Amino acid sequence: MKTFYYAISAIAISACIITGCSRKKDKFLSRNYHALTTEYNALYNGYIALEQGRQNLNNAYSDNYWDILPIERMEINEEIILPGQSKNEDFNRSEEKAVKAIQKHSMNIDGKEKNPQMDEAYLLLGKARYFDQRFIPALEAFNYILYKYPASDKINQAKIWREKTNIRLENDELAIENLKRLLKQEDITGQDLADATSILAQAYINTKVLDTAITLLETASYATKNNEERGRYRFIQGQLYNKLSYKDSANMAFDRVIALNRKTPRIYMINAHLEKVKNFDYEKGDTIALWEFLTELEEDRENRPFLDKIYHQIGQFHLEREADSLAIAYYNKSLRVPSQDKQLKAKNYQILGDMNFDSSVYKLAGAYYDSTLLNLKLNSKPYRTIKRKRDNLEDVIYYEQIAQVNDSVLKLVNFSEEDKLAYFENFVAILKKQAEDEKAKQEAAERNRDAGLEIGGVNLGNSSQISAATRGPGAPSQAALFYFYNPTTVAYGKNEFVKTWGNRRLEDNWRWSNKNTSELSNPDVLNSAVAERETVNEYFDPQFYISKIPSTEKEIDSISKERNYAYYQLGLIYKEKFKEYNRSKNKFEALLKSNPEDRLVLPSKYNLYKIYELLGENSEAEIAKKDIIKNYPDSRYATILTNPDFVSEKDENSPESIYETVYAQYENQEYAQVIRESETHIRVFDGDPIVPKFELLKATAIGRLYGYEPYSEAINQVAVTYANVPEGQQAQHIVNQVLTRIKSTELVEDEAVEAHYKVIFQFEKATQSVIQDFNTVLNEVLLNIKYYDLKTSIDVYNPDTVFVVIHGLKNKTVAKTFDQLLIKEDKKKIKKPYFAISSKNYQTIQIHKNLETYLGTTNN
Repeated sequence: MKTFYYAISAIAISACIITGCSRKKDKFLSRNYHALTTEYNALYNGYIALEQGRQNLNNAYSDNYWDILPIERMEINEEIILPGQSKNEDFNRSEEKAVKAIQKHSMNIDGKEKNPQMDEAYLLLGKARYFDQRFIPALEAFNYILYKYPASDKINQAKIWREKTNIRLENDELAIENLKRLLKQEDITGQDLADATSILAQAYINTKVLDTAITLLETASYATKNNEERGRYRFIQGQLYNKLSYKDSANMAFDRVIALNRKTPRIYMINAHLEKVKNFDYEKGDTIALWEFLTELEEDRENRPFLDKIYHQIGQFHLEREADSLAIAYYNKSLRVPSQDKQLKAKNYQILGDMNFDSSVYKLAGAYYDSTLLNLKLNSKPYRTIKRKRDNLEDVIYYEQIAQVNDSVLKLVNFSEEDKLAYFENFVAILKKQAEDEKAKQEAAERNRDAGLEIGGVNLGNSSQISAATRGPGAPSQAALFYFYNPTTVAYGKNEFVKTWGNRRLEDNWRWSNKNTSELSNPDVLNSAVAERETVNEYFDPQFYISKIPSTEKEIDSISKERNYAYYQLGLIYKEKFKEYNRSKNKFEALLKSNPEDRLVLPSKYNLYKIYELLGENSEAEIAKKDIIKNYPDSRYATILTNPDFVSEKDENSPESIYETVYAQYENQEYAQVIRESETHIRVFDGDPIVPKFELLKATAIGRLYGYEPYSEAINQVAVTYANVPEGQQAQHIVNQVLTRIKSTELVEDEAVEAHYKVIFQFEKATQSVIQDFNTVLNEVLLNIKYYDLKTSIDVYNPDTVFVVIHGLKNKTVAKTFDQLLIKEDKKKIKKPYFAISSKNYQTIQIHKNLETYLGTTNN
């Protein structure tokens, strides 16, 4: 009976509670039940998910210390997501909890919210959307709090978060206005003050008002109780002072970061130290004390995660002191440290590239610039700058390599026989020493492998365990360690084998003495073995290398011409592209001392004159000027020097002006004249940068006049000959992309093509005046045709044939019976026969010059 009574009582009490906790009743029990359930269930779990998501964001975010840090550590993802999707599951879960709290526990009775936790729920909803980077929905949530709960104790937080969202939406001016009003009207303290002033500082940073941002960050750093935030705010203050060139104030701000020591993340302290080092005055400061400090930073075990930055700064220290070898060593050490800072890697590679460029090691400089590009954001301004420099370096590398190789060959040519022999005997001795050393290393490696020797826990008897991971970054690869991958050691080994064992067939029991005798008895095998032995021996024979030195006058002259042209191109590149006038001067002077071709002498002397002027070497410039005027009085350079005002006007004899004239002829369809003029100017301006332009123009004119096959041959020649200049690259693009599309000579049926047709009047070997008169009459006649907007053009077909073309017809039958459109009087004026053709087929016959094929078909 008692049990039954208790059960009934429990059910009754539960029913009372359930019915009493309705969201529609404004009762004490209902308000507190829903408030407690909201706070300690939905909101509690929602904030846990939000905090976990924020932590993940912070862990994934990497600050860029090369620029002013943002106030808030959050990376903006440009990825577009569909409605209903989320970028982060934690924030999605937090939003779901907030929505659940609103849907199940909101007590909106008579237009008023009776659950005091609802403002907190909407605040959580806005924060979850904000961190999920859905800023418009987040703004809606914050605005709803301001509209629905004006008396909420969270109202200031809602206003601050709304302005944070506005800043993310790039509404900086609006955020500044609202935050200034908030700080003026409300008495804000504590973390709310820190949040408001810091986010206002961010708005001022975005609008480039840096001094105001510094003041606000000072307030924020004192108001916040979070030492991580304090360290960040003070570090940003230092960066802003540096941006304004107030180095002393910046150092004071960085000192305050350093003073926080372990209270704030160590990365702020390390970067504060490094920023102070960047501000060091190398002329007045104590460099010894600075070096000791940098060494202390490097040796501190706690700084190991930041060695990439520390090594880079030590490299900068040595570079400032002109200790280039030490600087290079530390830049390389910085690169060998695993680092997520791509901009740091890019700076290291760029500095090493610049240093190699300054040392004329162009090939290595190019490799460093390639690595720089891999660590820069594609198509960013720094990327485009380095890309342009790398592209310009391509020509330098190409011509410097030619100059270096040919200089070496010509130097050997001028050696006496005794000097050649001594040089290559020394070279062969070095080769033998290298081969012996490599052989000794390989034998030692073989012995270790046979003995199963373990190094660092790796059994060398098991080659599969030897990997790049066990070798380390500076060790040679397996390919470099493998004996047979080195041709020098292979050649040496073959030679030693033949000396020791003679010529042996590859078979079992090859060591038996009778194997050597039997093999020598076979003439074919003997001849093969002797040939192989001679091939091996020649690598260690000085006479083999001496025999490779060019000896005929034709070969030597060819090498000399190629070297001289490389010098000329290098002089131009250094002068025009890199503004390296001293290097350019050296190249031109070396060229003039090398007995160059006549075509290179005058432009080299004129370029030297201009360089002397730019370098302020007026006496040398005057000598060069007099030399040009005296020895080349009829040249355009002499004309320019004797009449300087002529340059300020239009120099009609300049390559650029002549090219413009020839190009105008091309546009006027004077293709034969363009080809003749281009050939003439290519000879005259040989060696000038304008030549590739003339070559490309000539190839295009050939295509217009003679068709596909001659054009294909000409454009291929340009692509091969001028591969390192823009015109050659454009020609290569035509070869790869255009020629394949226009290769087909197939003529299509008119019914199968689009409804665009032309009427063609064909003139064979007619004078220009005859063609022009006919075109004038035709244009007058076309004005009398109604319902059609017809136009004409004069198109060159080949050297003997010209077309007068009517455009604007969209019907095949009308095109074929064009004369029926004419009135009786006009028919008397236009008696010349014509044919109709589709636009597609007209393009084909112009490209491939197959008019006869078309006229032989049934189309007409």
